[in-house]
This record gives sequence, C-alpha cells and structure tokens, in this order.
Amino acid sequence: MGNAYTLRGRIGEEEVKRLKVGDTVFITGELFTMRDQAHLRALEILRGGGALPFDLHGGVIYHCGPLVKGGKVVSAGPTTSMRMEKSEGEIIARTGVRCIIGKGGMGANTLTALSRHCAVYAEYPGGAGALAAKSVVGIRGTYWRDLGDPEAVWELEVENFGPCFVTMDSQGMALRESLRKGKI
Repeated sequence: MGNAYTLRGRIGEEEVKRLKVGDTVFITGELFTMRDQAHLRALEILRGGGALPFDLHGGVIYHCGPLVKGGKVVSAGPTTSMRMEKSEGEIIARTGVRCIIGKGGMGANTLTALSRHCAVYAEYPGGAGALAAKSVVGIRGTYWRDLGDPEAVWELEVENFGPCFVTMDSQGMALRESLRKGKI
C-alpha cells in the first residue's frame, strides 16, 4: 500500500518525483478531459507550430467524455486509456502535462514519455462516473465542441477528485508489468 497525496493546482517536478506506483492521488484544482479526437487535434496544432487554447503545462489530463446536463456534470467516468497510447507520449512531451488519469493502463510509449518528461499515469475506478461527478464543482471552460460533447475538452474544477491510483510513475515503474514479472 502506498501513500496518499492531494495535488493542488499546477504540479511541479518535485511533486511528481515523490509519487510512486501504488500511491493514491486526489486532485483539487483543474483538470482537462481529453479523448481520442482531442489528442489528435492538439497534436495537429502543436506540430504546426500553433498554441492550444488551454494550458496543460503542469496540469492534468483526464481521459473522460463527461455527461453534462443543464451546465452541470452528472457523470464523469474514465474511458479506456489505451486508445490514446499512440499519441500520449507526444502530448506529454509537447505540453508538459504532469498527470494523466484514465482507465485500464497504458503502454510502453507512454511509460517512456512519463520518465523522460517527469509525469505519472493514474487510474480512476471504472464504473464510478456518478461518484466522479460529485467531485466536479464547476466548468471553467469548454474547447472544441465541434468534435461533439464527449470528445470536446472540458476544463473542470474539481475538489478531492479521486481516488486515483498511480500505476505508472516517473521512475519507469509500471504496476501491470511488475505484477506480470512477479516483482510485486
């Protein structure tokens, strides 16, 4: 069993370095939902030399397509993160994001980027979208709604969002790989 941490606001390298596989993280501050299409659009802009309309440096990406009704998030469960595996490493490298949250683990491309750029991957329990929505206290902004609401980027203000379990850390440790090799 690891330690429990609350991350507030922009996350620095020292905070990330202390997070280890098995730790529990709660987020208070902002997070940005991003799924497949948002990742692709962000990379298209960044590769072309442009700037994103939101700042991910030191921030949190949540693999989620929230259900929003009447200006309120009613469900915010994680989506399968492996779908973003091809693009996540480049997103981490180009944006300076410090924490990725999703469901079901990611692969070697992401693990390498987490180590090179000092970031972590954490998992939120699947099937708990209503619980996740209770942590959302506001919507600060919405970007790229032309992609459709689930694929748009939602800048959410959250309080004690979690528990999120660190399953890949900035030291190159991956929970699933360690379990497979019998190291845990």
